Amino acid sequence: MAAGGGTIPALATEPRFAQHLSVWKRPGSWMPGTGCRRCQGAAWPCRCWRGRQRSSGCRTTCRRGCPAGCSGSRWARPCVASQARVQAVASLTASLPQDPVPSKAASVQPPAQKLRCELRRLLVERGESWSEELERDVPRTWQRHGDLVLLSEDSFSAALWAELGPVLWETVAAALGAQRLAKRGRVLPDKMRSPTVTLLLGHNSWVEHVDNGIRYTFDVTKCMFSPGNITEKLRVASMQCSGEVLVDLYAGIGYFTLPYLVHAAASFAHACEWNPHALEALRRNLALNGVQDRCQIHAGDSRQLQLRDVADRVNLGLIPSSEEGWPVACRVLKKSTGGVLHIHHNVESRPLPPALKDEQRLPEESSSEQKDEEHHGSEEMESGVQEVLAARVRPEWWSWAEAAAVRIRGLLTELHSQPWQTHILHIEAVKSYAPHVHHIVLDLECRPTPPA
Repeated sequence: MAAGGGTIPALATEPRFAQHLSVWKRPGSWMPGTGCRRCQGAAWPCRCWRGRQRSSGCRTTCRRGCPAGCSGSRWARPCVASQARVQAVASLTASLPQDPVPSKAASVQPPAQKLRCELRRLLVERGESWSEELERDVPRTWQRHGDLVLLSEDSFSAALWAELGPVLWETVAAALGAQRLAKRGRVLPDKMRSPTVTLLLGHNSWVEHVDNGIRYTFDVTKCMFSPGNITEKLRVASMQCSGEVLVDLYAGIGYFTLPYLVHAAASFAHACEWNPHALEALRRNLALNGVQDRCQIHAGDSRQLQLRDVADRVNLGLIPSSEEGWPVACRVLKKSTGGVLHIHHNVESRPLPPALKDEQRLPEESSSEQKDEEHHGSEEMESGVQEVLAARVRPEWWSWAEAAAVRIRGLLTELHSQPWQTHILHIEAVKSYAPHVHHIVLDLECRPTPPA
């Protein structure tokens, strides 16, 4: 009801028709309104009404004119227009399709949802029914290496899947946009931590994976590739290693050797590896990334490595522990200047109380220049930095790091028959390895003590 007592006609429509009716948006005619708080429709007031009674008339009229029983969410602005115009647009609304036009995003199924839909369809065609057991058996995550998808070991374990035969893997591959499929098994408890991977669809098991601009190729049935290590590879790539010599005692297919050479600009690397399948992949990867001339491969057990006094930096990327390689790392460090050890280790720790989870955050990464400044500062400053670091990491991580620093200081002192100093630069959490077990990396600076 308008201010003068007359009735003001207004057109309210469902939001899904608003896009279709936008053709009526013309100067001096129908203008899109805010919609109705009760009926959730959309109304088109003309410009004259908007200028005269923008708020009070809108709310009053909508309250009185809205159909009873509407849930409502917005206020409508009524439109001053002829009854014929209202009827004409109402007729147009009735002729529109009843289903809204889906957006492009809404029409694209997530891969996991598409996989389930295709598997349901397959089972229905075979006269089988869907069950909760089958629902739990369908993977929600997987690894993708180029056109090959690697499924988790706990997926598709129900007996019914085996009865479907090859058509099952063809359906899965089509749903996930893959040409080849493989399934992980358990890692063998041998010294090489060999994977057990079965190729389900396809014939060639060599894949190519790109991480941070670095190309890795490997046989997925013979070599492991852990996506969980990406944060550490990115951290390595951000280091400033220009002019430095690296020794990587557990190179694998080049997980860390390549970031040191390609992004961190190490001048040369010595890569040690004893797994023949990983060695073949390492050779290919060095050539694939154009750094084969800056790396020497040492095939065999790194504990038997004959290098000495060459390294500015040593990477010990073996878990659950690289402790057997610590004496070798001490031997290859430069005797006159020392260097930095990056020691990987799995550390068990107690669960944190909820109130402390936010407080026990890891320190932010600093550049190598900042780390050098911290080391060359006063003893008081070093003590303060270490106190802050200890307060932010889990106590078990810090205890292990301190013990490792003491052990390596002793190895270096015994090896060179002179005192050495070790300083904890950083403790980095890479990933959760198991419940209450974390894969961490200790950056340990090792320097000979200057003569008094």
